[in-house]
Amino acid sequence: MKQSSSHIFLVRPANFGFNAETATSNAFQNKLNLDPGELKEKVLAEFDAYVEALRAKGVDVKVIQDTMDPVKPDAVFPNNWGSFHADGKVILYPMEAPNRRIEKRGDVIDEFKADYKVEELIDLSKYEKEGKFCEGTGSIIFDHIHKVAYACLSPRTDKDVFIEVCDLLNYKPVCFTSTDANGQEIYHTNVMMCVSEKFSVICLESIVNEEEKECVINTLEETGHEIVDITFEQMNHFAGNMLSVCNNKGDEFLAMSQSAYDVLTDDQKEAIETYCEMLPVNIKTIETIGGGSARCMISEVFTLKK
Repeated sequence: MKQSSSHIFLVRPANFGFNAETATSNAFQNKLNLDPGELKEKVLAEFDAYVEALRAKGVDVKVIQDTMDPVKPDAVFPNNWGSFHADGKVILYPMEAPNRRIEKRGDVIDEFKADYKVEELIDLSKYEKEGKFCEGTGSIIFDHIHKVAYACLSPRTDKDVFIEVCDLLNYKPVCFTSTDANGQEIYHTNVMMCVSEKFSVICLESIVNEEEKECVINTLEETGHEIVDITFEQMNHFAGNMLSVCNNKGDEFLAMSQSAYDVLTDDQKEAIETYCEMLPVNIKTIETIGGGSARCMISEVFTLKK
C-alpha cells in the first residue's frame, strides 16, 4: 500500500465564492473586495496553473468541470465529500453545509464507477439528518501504510462517524481536540496536520490536552514519521494543508500553497526536502476566500483502474 497516489482529481469551479454557510465554523475564510468577473478570472487562473504544475511533474490529474447550476461555492474542494480506497471501497461523507452536500454529484460517481474497480459504494450521507458530520479527508488524515486515521473533533467532525469510517476500513482511530490561537476548534484536521510516508507536518501547539498530544506524537513516531512542528502563525498561512502526491515513476512531491511555503523556516524546508520535492503554487485568492488550500483541492484516487 502506498501513502501517496499518482491518480488525483480536481474540480474546476463554476461559481467559486465566499460561502456564508461554512463561515461560522471556518475561521480561515475571509472576504475579498473583488467584482464577480475579476474573482472568476483570478480563481480560474490559479486553478489552471495548479493543474499545470502537477501535470508538469508527471502526476495523473483528472479535471472535473463544476456545473453552473446548482451554485456550489466550495466545489473546488472535492476532498471533503468522498474518499476512494485501494480495496475498492468508495465512501461518501456527511457534510455540514446544505450547499456543500450537492457537491456529491451522481454523474461524477457514475463516471468514476465506469473507470475504476469499485467494489462497494458506502454512502454515509444519512448522518446529515442527525446533525452528524465527517467531511472526508478534510476531517480525516489517513496513514494508509500503517492503517491509522487521525481526526481533530469539531462541528464538522463527529467522533462516532469517524470511528465508523475507521471500522469500515479497518484503521486505528486517533482523535483529539485542536484549537486555534483564539481557542476556536479547528474546523478540519487537514489544516493543522499532514501525514506523508516518512514525515508529518503538524501544529502540535493546537492540541492543548497533553495526553492527546502525547498520543499523537507517539503514534507518529511509532510509525516512523519525522515530526515537522509548525506554529499557529504558520498554520494560519496553510502550512499544515499539504499533500504528498507522486508520479508514475514513484517520485514524490509535496503540494502546498506559496503562502505555506513562504512561512516555513529553512530548517523545516530542509527536513521536508530530505523526503520529497516541495511543490508550491500560488492559490492566494482561493485559499483566502475559501478557507482551504492546496490539500483541500485534491481528491486522491487509490482505487484500481479497470
